[in-house]
Amino acid sequence: MRPFHLAFPVINLEEAIEFYTDVLGCITGRRKEESCVLNLFGHQIVAHIVPEMPSVSTNPVDGKRVPAMHFGVVLTMDDWYELRRNLQMKNVDFVIGPYERYQGTPGAQATMFVKDPSGNHIEFKAFADDKAIFDDKW
Repeated sequence: MRPFHLAFPVINLEEAIEFYTDVLGCITGRRKEESCVLNLFGHQIVAHIVPEMPSVSTNPVDGKRVPAMHFGVVLTMDDWYELRRNLQMKNVDFVIGPYERYQGTPGAQATMFVKDPSGNHIEFKAFADDKAIFDDKW
């Protein structure tokens, strides 16, 4: 599979770079005054400076208020648990703490949400069976 590309807004590039590298373990790529390329688990994300952040609405999902505008990565279950441990050791505040969503269904998944300093929501999830990632039966 080829890497996914996502550009996203930030209000402070230095704070964003610090969060994505120190907290999430990203590696920086090209860097300009107004943007920075980051490697997020093999995917290219690009932080772009904006004068103000857009507002974010939420939707109810499995009893939680999930930010409608978010991005993330589907990890292996082992990588998900390792990231959860690392985030907890760094005392990162979770928007939605680590838990298993849709327990007992084919779409069961481990999930957790964090927020960067600009307010972008990032979801990390994992499935016990990767076939469930695109399954349309549940």
